[in-house]
Amino acid sequence: MKKLSIIVPCYKVEKYLPRCLDSLMNQTLEDIEAICINDGSPDRCIDILKEYKNKYGDKIVIIDKKNEGVWKGRKDGVKAASGEYIGFVDSDDYVNEKFAEKLYNAAKRNNADIAVCGFDRIDLITGKLYSREMCKDSKKSFNISTSPQGIINLNGAPWNKIYKAHLLKDMDDLKNPPKILDDLMFQLLIYIHSDKVVYIPDSLIYYMIRSDSIINTISKEQVDSTYRSMLEVRDIYTRTDKTLLGVLDTVAFLHLGISLMYRLSYDKNCNLKQAIKRNNKFLDKEFPSWRKSPYMTLGYVVKNRFDNLKLWIVRCTYRFHLFGAFLAVYRFMIDKLKVDIKW
Repeated sequence: MKKLSIIVPCYKVEKYLPRCLDSLMNQTLEDIEAICINDGSPDRCIDILKEYKNKYGDKIVIIDKKNEGVWKGRKDGVKAASGEYIGFVDSDDYVNEKFAEKLYNAAKRNNADIAVCGFDRIDLITGKLYSREMCKDSKKSFNISTSPQGIINLNGAPWNKIYKAHLLKDMDDLKNPPKILDDLMFQLLIYIHSDKVVYIPDSLIYYMIRSDSIINTISKEQVDSTYRSMLEVRDIYTRTDKTLLGVLDTVAFLHLGISLMYRLSYDKNCNLKQAIKRNNKFLDKEFPSWRKSPYMTLGYVVKNRFDNLKLWIVRCTYRFHLFGAFLAVYRFMIDKLKVDIKW
């Protein structure tokens, strides 16, 4: 058994893949493997992977398959992984040389189900550092069983975390994985069977973004698939641990009520007012406690050193029917003032 398996989905990343693989092959932790999924990539990804396989032997595992998307690729990687812990790295990102060592040692030392690290958000073209996330000392380890609200403050991506392998190998699956917000759904299916989460307040991931990127148009089918998937997740939570439903309702508001509506606001063909109305109806029916969530009250915010302050503010805009105006201000701050606001 390897100490850590790192799954790397690859699709149209020939320009960035060598940098990613170099960072993984130069880790200070020995006895790790990179499970590289060539997801039917039409460029030179498979050739690059074979070159690294020839150089590094069993530290590189290649799965060459037809294109089926990131969700299926991750599941295939999990099946092939032999590590005690499993992590993920996007192939256009790269990692600090102590990424594996610090996460693995923290997880082992604390017998944690999940270990989480900070990350840098960097402009892909200029190399400018936009922000350093999740590196504050206030980020404390927690147990989901006793402090489930900790889930709300975890970012929705899997690439700055490692997990006990059995959590992924035995996790529930979705019949029809979503086209968008798939990272979130993947995380939620892991959390329900997890308990201890430990933080390493060091930036160990270099997450690359494009400063001139434009949010793509979202189709109705993509939105519908997201709703269907969230309902599947809720059904799994209902069957497995109903005590987490309150937290799930809050997470649904964060990602559907804010993030999804923000993305839809860029679609010129979308009637945003109708989309918000439809989304509210969906949340009220399927995740009904979001409006009265104890994790978004002013009392909770003050008591917990202003955790969820931004969530409380946005919930107030919903209450006073000002969310459309909030989105306009939010987009102005991001697009024109270049103020990066993360949740």
